Amino acid sequence: MASRSPRQQLGKAAGPQVVTVSATSGGSGAGAAAAPPGPVLLQPGMEPNPLCTQLPVFDLSVFLNAPDKHAPEVQRLCAALASCLQQSSALVVRDPRVDTRDNEGFLDLMERYFAQPLEQKMGDVRPELAYQVGATPEGVENPRCLRDAKLRELAAGMPPEHAPTIPTGPDVKWRFFWRLEAADRPRSTQFPELNAEPVVPAAFPEWSQVMDGWGGKMLGAVGTVAEMAARGFGLEPDAFTSRMAHAPHLLAPTGSDLSKHSALGTVFAGFHYDLNFLTIHGRSRYPGLFAWLADGRRIPVRIPEGCLLLQAGKQMEWLTGGAVKAGFHEVICTEETVAAAQRAAAEGRPTWRVSSTVFSQIASDVVLQPLGRFAGEPGATAYPATPAGRQVADELAMINLKAE
Repeated sequence: MASRSPRQQLGKAAGPQVVTVSATSGGSGAGAAAAPPGPVLLQPGMEPNPLCTQLPVFDLSVFLNAPDKHAPEVQRLCAALASCLQQSSALVVRDPRVDTRDNEGFLDLMERYFAQPLEQKMGDVRPELAYQVGATPEGVENPRCLRDAKLRELAAGMPPEHAPTIPTGPDVKWRFFWRLEAADRPRSTQFPELNAEPVVPAAFPEWSQVMDGWGGKMLGAVGTVAEMAARGFGLEPDAFTSRMAHAPHLLAPTGSDLSKHSALGTVFAGFHYDLNFLTIHGRSRYPGLFAWLADGRRIPVRIPEGCLLLQAGKQMEWLTGGAVKAGFHEVICTEETVAAAQRAAAEGRPTWRVSSTVFSQIASDVVLQPLGRFAGEPGATAYPATPAGRQVADELAMINLKAE
């Protein structure tokens, strides 16, 4: 891995630094002209990302340790974070509360889980709950691009070097949904199936401890980012976090069996956006994730050691009246994916590509609508007042996880 520059801390840096962001050439979605690569102003608390130059690293310790959250330098950092979300629909952060060893333990557990015989995993499947807890088998979830004509039109308008790989059928990945903060479930809700009890696989006595430990740390990072983004957008600091209380946050690892699905170009997760508020990922042991920036460029996403990736979901888009767009992404089998699987097999490890993912949500009974200044923007009318649970249910029906 390339060496990192020293972290910049508030009060220690002489001032913002300018670095030139390199990017792939031109192209965009739906015919819009792509913005050329240009300088990115690194505020104190930001550092270059050696693995993905389009996404600088935000050091959350600078915000967490700031004695005055209203200080100008803190506000500038929050504004830079909000701007990155708006321009890229994604962020890379470093959180001092998150230990990567927890991610490794989580990945070990999930590799063992997905490597179980089929009949054992099928006991954890809950289709009657729209698969919102427990396991979702491969071949069930349809990527939205298969049913959404607007997404197919968007993909067709992209230049070849930035176009997605359109699948021909359902995703070949498994998934497991583990409900985080289960004790914080709402006492009453219009959407009980979205707030069900978690499923605990019988063969893993350490399951709850590992899942809650790693998932809770990632959810804590989301909460900090949500507050920073709210401040950066000029909203109340708790504009997002207050709406996340009692929500059905999900630790949502996917598992793709590379002993079966290792052909180059195999689509593990087809071109889509996430339906939730903010998605956060730890490092996977296998490459293959690609994301689209707001200007339409498709980039391979690589997370530096010790960092986390966040992507904006549809609920974030709704609350900002479209100022932040839900980020499009896909996961496919590449030469790097195959090479990683070959190394794992040689070392006697399971060849399952596991993602380390949390879907943070807005509480099901909270009404989604553009907040603050976003309510007065011209595009706000495209985001009518809608209960979050209704928005989620509609999205689940579109991707074949809930009966219409």
